[in-house]
Amino acid sequence: MLYTSSLSKLESGWCSLASSDSKSLIKKYLTKGVFGELKGKKTSFGSTLLDCVQSGFENHDSGVGIYAPDAEAYTVFAPIFDPIIEDYHKGFKPTDKHPAKDWGDVNALGDLDAEKKYVISTRVRCARSLVGYPFNPLLTEAQYKEMEEKVSTTLKGLAGDLQGEFYRLTGMSKTVQQKLIDDHFLFKEGDRFLQAANASRFWPTGRGIFHNRDKTFLVWCNEEDHLRLISMQMGGNLGEVYKRLVTAVNDVEQRLPFAHHDRLGFLTFCPTNLGTTIRASVHIKLPKLAADKAKLEQVAAKYSLQVRGTRGEHTDAEGGVYDISNKRRMGLTEYQAVKEMNDGITELIKIEKQL
Repeated sequence: MLYTSSLSKLESGWCSLASSDSKSLIKKYLTKGVFGELKGKKTSFGSTLLDCVQSGFENHDSGVGIYAPDAEAYTVFAPIFDPIIEDYHKGFKPTDKHPAKDWGDVNALGDLDAEKKYVISTRVRCARSLVGYPFNPLLTEAQYKEMEEKVSTTLKGLAGDLQGEFYRLTGMSKTVQQKLIDDHFLFKEGDRFLQAANASRFWPTGRGIFHNRDKTFLVWCNEEDHLRLISMQMGGNLGEVYKRLVTAVNDVEQRLPFAHHDRLGFLTFCPTNLGTTIRASVHIKLPKLAADKAKLEQVAAKYSLQVRGTRGEHTDAEGGVYDISNKRRMGLTEYQAVKEMNDGITELIKIEKQL
C-alpha cells in the first residue's frame, strides 16, 4: 500500500484537477472510479499512480498530462492509459493491436524534391527504451551512468558512414558545447512538464549526444526517452534519410534490447509516442500555399500530416517555411508512417506548382 503522504498528494491533486477548467486528457479520463481503482497500485519497479499523473496535476494547462514511469505502467495503470491512448491516437482501441515492426522496402522511397526548390531539410526519428530499466522518474544515478556507458559503447561500434563520436553532457567542455549548440544538436534540461514528471533528476548525469562525422545521424541519450535516434540531411532525399535510420536502428537493436509491447508497439515515456514512435518531417517552403492556410491544412489532414511553424509547435512559419510531419504513430507500420509523409509532401508540392 502507498505511503500516507503519497496518497494525500494524490487525493489533493485529483480534487484540484477535477475542480479546474483544465482541458487535459488526464482530467477527462481520470474519473473518480478509475482514480479509486488505481490509487493503491504499484508496478514491480515501484512506480505509483502519482508518478504517472504528477505532471498533469501540477500543470493544468497540459494537453495530455500523463507519463509512464516504466514500461509496466502501461499495463498496471491500463484503465487510465488506454482511454487516453485511444483519444490521442484517434481511435486506437484497447482491443486493437499495433502491427509488428516492418520497415518495408528501404529502397522504395526517393527524393521528394529533385528540383531542390521546396524541401530545405528532411528528418526521420524514432524513440527507444532499454529493457530492464525504468523510465526517467525512477532511474537512480547509478542506472543513468550504467545506461550511458552501455549506449556510448554500443554506438562506438557503428561502422561506415554511421561512425562517429559520443559526447557526455557531464564535464563537457565549452568548445564542444558551443559546437553542438551551433549545430542545433544540444538538448536542454527538461521543460516544466518534464520537470514536474520528475524526468530531469541528476541532470546532466547519464546524458549524452552521439553524431556521425557527416552530422547526418544523431542519438540523444536520456533526454526525455532512453534513446532518440535521428537521421537527417539537407534537401529532400527521404530515401537516403530513411535508409540510414533503418540501418542504424537495426544495428543498435542487435546489442541493446528495446522495450516492446505486443499490443502497443515500442514503449516510451510519453503515451503520445508509442507504436512506431516514428516522426518523419521536412522543413518545406510553400509560399503560395502559405497564403492559403486553409488549403494547406485541408491537404495535410487528408494525409494525416501535422503542420507546425518553422521552429516547431506554437511557432510561426518564417518566410513561408513549415515543419510538416506524419501525425499517426500507432496502428500502422514504420514504412506506412513514413510513406504517409512522403505522399502528403508530394501532393503539397504538386499543388504549390499549380498555384
